[in-house]
Amino acid sequence: REESFAVGALSRVVAAELASYASARNRRRAATNKASVIFVDRTLDLAGAVGHHGDNLAEKILSVLPKLPGHKTDVMVNMVELTALQTTDETCNIIAPGCLAQPNDPAAKALWESFMNLKQKEAVMEARRHLVEAASRENLPIKMSMGRVTPEQLSSYIQLFRNNLKALENHCGLLQLVLATVQTLKHPQTSKWDNFLAFERLLLQTIGESEMPSVLNQLLPMIKSYNERTKDDYACEDFLVLLIYIYSVVGEIKGGKELDIAEEKVKRALVKAICDEPEPSPLLQKITGCDSSLNLTSQKATDAVDGIFRSLRDIARVRLHMKQFHSIHNPGSNTHQASYKPLLKQVVEEVCNPDRPDPVDIEHISSGLTDLLKTGFSMFMKVNRPHPGDHPLLIIFMVGGVSVSEVKMVKDLVATRKPGTQVIVLSSVVLTPHSAVELLFASDRLQPDARI
Repeated sequence: REESFAVGALSRVVAAELASYASARNRRRAATNKASVIFVDRTLDLAGAVGHHGDNLAEKILSVLPKLPGHKTDVMVNMVELTALQTTDETCNIIAPGCLAQPNDPAAKALWESFMNLKQKEAVMEARRHLVEAASRENLPIKMSMGRVTPEQLSSYIQLFRNNLKALENHCGLLQLVLATVQTLKHPQTSKWDNFLAFERLLLQTIGESEMPSVLNQLLPMIKSYNERTKDDYACEDFLVLLIYIYSVVGEIKGGKELDIAEEKVKRALVKAICDEPEPSPLLQKITGCDSSLNLTSQKATDAVDGIFRSLRDIARVRLHMKQFHSIHNPGSNTHQASYKPLLKQVVEEVCNPDRPDPVDIEHISSGLTDLLKTGFSMFMKVNRPHPGDHPLLIIFMVGGVSVSEVKMVKDLVATRKPGTQVIVLSSVVLTPHSAVELLFASDRLQPDARI
């Protein structure tokens, strides 16, 4: 029997629907166990969806490897390395791809848990340990080496399984996860991950010290056309990730001529960069509505970029009505650097607060007459209003998607702040930086994807 709470406008609608849903009412009448369900709007904090702060291998694997066809979350793992096929072609599709979901392989499931819950360095060492154990069990000639784990070292261990069909069959699930690790560590997007993180940290300092126009002017020289870019420079969609991060963290922006001029310069640079792409990426194709550079006119690119900036202004305004969770930016001081304080973290800290103050922005959604009376009477007399920290089970539903590092953060926070509470994080989709860009700028909101 759940008590429903909501943070944000859309969450309030969803929670109210659940409260009045006939079968949910019947369940509540008969249920003996209790839970708190908190619905949280994703749009209140998009920095958590596009940021690179999580030192998490699972998040990187889901972000850089291509999606498994027909799946929302799982990715394709190139299996060529386990075959005798001699090819360096990345797009070679003769061999069926592997994937991350390995429900029938206990070792692979345990390794995936490690990828989700450990820091990247520890997770990679765990991958090596599982691989060495599997090779020893199959009596394969493995040379154990200590020290730093490299993708090359993992590859050399994987090669041992290649000509032994029995060993391949016994450990196929584990090998797919280790191959996913190798391919992620070698992926060019992974080396950009740290660049993103460094730039996001720099932005947090800049946002605290200067106005939005100067933040945008800092971004300007980094927008380069295809011919000017090196492999370390940001591509067009990488810039969209950074823009979402900036507008979401900044929150309320003072409008004015200076901001309009700064935005106009960034728009022009982006339109030029998009038009100069010899072959637009699938994401740019969806955003502009053009499937090749031949159809992509300057006008179409301008319309798309104008639409993006309208959405960005909306993103900046989304927390205006909040009193307690008004900001996700910690401006820092003489002794501390400015930092990002995730909205989800603020919500969980409020739920686990031992003083149990009345939550300001976590709104209780009443599910019947008793609840309404409680809320009404509490204005006149001492009635304990429901608190999200009342029950041994806490369910948090992120309406619009959640990232892997956010799930880990919630788990760790509840374990330290309120041990003994079971926490479940649910969402409509697992987000990566680029999938968040697509959902924001390239989705038809009146025709949502019902295959979730």
